[in-house]
Amino acid sequence: MNPHKLTLMTVGGLLTAMLSGVMFAAPEAAKGAADKPAFPPLAPLGAVSDPVDNRMTPEKIALGKQLFWDNRLSGDGSMPCVSCHLPTLGWGDGGQISRGYPGTKHWRNSQTVLNSAFYNKYFWEGGVTSLEGQAPAAAEGAVAGNGDPSVMEMRLRHIPEYVTAFKQVFGSEWPRMNDAYRAIASFERTVISDANKVPFDRHANGDASALGEPQARGMQLFNGKAGCIQCHNGPLASNQKFYALGVPDLKDYQDDNLLQITHRWEIYQKGVPESEYRDGKTDEGYYYVTHNPKDKGKFRVPSLRELKYTGPFMHNGAFKTLPEVVAFYNAGGGKAGNKAELLKPLKLSEDEQKDLAAFLEALSMDEPLVMDAPTLPPYAPLPAVADKE
Repeated sequence: MNPHKLTLMTVGGLLTAMLSGVMFAAPEAAKGAADKPAFPPLAPLGAVSDPVDNRMTPEKIALGKQLFWDNRLSGDGSMPCVSCHLPTLGWGDGGQISRGYPGTKHWRNSQTVLNSAFYNKYFWEGGVTSLEGQAPAAAEGAVAGNGDPSVMEMRLRHIPEYVTAFKQVFGSEWPRMNDAYRAIASFERTVISDANKVPFDRHANGDASALGEPQARGMQLFNGKAGCIQCHNGPLASNQKFYALGVPDLKDYQDDNLLQITHRWEIYQKGVPESEYRDGKTDEGYYYVTHNPKDKGKFRVPSLRELKYTGPFMHNGAFKTLPEVVAFYNAGGGKAGNKAELLKPLKLSEDEQKDLAAFLEALSMDEPLVMDAPTLPPYAPLPAVADKE
């Protein structure tokens, strides 16, 4: 099947686009008064928000797309945004853990950019609350892009096409990194699922034939016996809260020296006590944001959209396939000192597990969302300055 190619959407078309999503959590969903659902039901997503302080325009989106692909927005010119968020790999990088900046090794899975416009918390530990904040955290992060903003800004100033584009879009005489991040965020808000190509979205919008029988049975399990709706609810199929699930560490997590060095350095920057820095053999997730011991091992609930194209799964890519994830939840999750109380054995039969996995795939487009890479403008020397007499 040929992948669906998407060109830049117009802002008007973007702001009317409709989406959907889904995934799972634990025991049977409860109901409230008058038999009303206690959790927001799954539904197509509404329009993408157009931030008041970063209005979207076609010119800004086009500039952001170029910058998303431009390797000059990284330390050594090898880590543009797209290096960890490839369209052909579900806008992630396809590995268990994200590739780190040369000389480092990451310890978490690279999350997809797809539908990130609908989140209000970013990264697995939720330490950033906007796409405008996510972009510099990635581009300048020592384990990610490791770019010095002053150096990256100077590179942009030596590219005449960018100088012209920044002046047109932002009214500035020279490119500025804060504006570059705003442009990237605007572009990322266009990386969204096409609701007409998502079986669940078509079903939710009235197409009774959109789901096959296994998918329909899986949807009943999702909302009922499996209880996935408790955490993966609402249009995004995520309540964006934090839970400890007991996901197993990767086999070499504690023994990989390079991984341990970068992990411990990173958490030390986040202000953990020195004792935990020296014994930091476990990723404690949300705890690094709150410093509350009750939050150790918790991670943000991800959206379930586009799961067909965005594996491996979980914060460390521990599971390569959806059946593995379903089996993990069916067993009641893993071992954790403060494991979410919602997690209990689901007692799903093998056929029920297959049906649930089939429904989860119905939250993905029929074809992956890919884009052609933009043409990147070249460097050019600055105009000569006349000698003073």
